[in-house]
Amino acid sequence: MTVEWSSEELVSGKIIVLFYVDPDESELNNHVSDALKAENFPKEKYGSIGMANMAATWLPNFAINMKLKSKQEKHKTTVYVKDLDKTLVKKWGLSDDNSDVVVFGKDGSVLYSVDGKFTDAQVKEIIKVVWDNLD
Repeated sequence: MTVEWSSEELVSGKIIVLFYVDPDESELNNHVSDALKAENFPKEKYGSIGMANMAATWLPNFAINMKLKSKQEKHKTTVYVKDLDKTLVKKWGLSDDNSDVVVFGKDGSVLYSVDGKFTDAQVKEIIKVVWDNLD
């Protein structure tokens, strides 16, 4: 079953962190998702989306689905979406074959964005951005 996702879901009154990831780079920023999870942000004010850039890999879909299932079990409140056509690369200019992380404000505006592997300083920055914008 295919479910359509819309970027309008980013305007939810919550802070949303989007992980847009080439499945070949799925482990690159695990330390970021783990750090965000450890903060225990209030669920009514914070959400996260994991989006797999399916067109960026040669991995078979069954292997990607297994990875997504494993991530869903670890991050139960995260919504997982598949981008089959590199839509966010083409329309938003996110980097391809990489791991992009974008923080959206309650109104859908971009508050913070990093392409590629996060440094320790950037992990601290993203946590601060989320906390500073929850209220």
